[in-house]
Amino acid sequence: MNDVTEQHTNHSSRGSMYWVIPDGYIPLISQGELESHDSICVLNCGTQSAELHITIFFEDREPLENIVQSVDGRRTKHIRTATLRSDRKYIPKGVPYAIVVESSVPIIVQYSRLDSTQAELALMSVMAHPIS
Repeated sequence: MNDVTEQHTNHSSRGSMYWVIPDGYIPLISQGELESHDSICVLNCGTQSAELHITIFFEDREPLENIVQSVDGRRTKHIRTATLRSDRKYIPKGVPYAIVVESSVPIIVQYSRLDSTQAELALMSVMAHPIS
């Protein structure tokens, strides 16, 4: 096996199959042209498609469950949390939440938030926490 083939093969098992993002929040207001939002950023280095099962947890209500997304092999996908639905229920603005992402294959998950509640907007991005 040559070096390039070996490197490509090694990418297929990179990542984890269970990820936790404990701090989610979609602000009530936005200013300017950019809308405040949170995104789950997924990288699938492998060749197989990843089927994601996403659960959203809240402080004061039952979780949103059975949210399914997919990410093709050797692709990335940015999933805005405001677009996620479970039985017509969604994540309300102004409510703290947490995210669990379970995948059928190893993936890498990053979490990003754009806060445009004031003119001096902020962009935050952190790695999610993988659980072995």
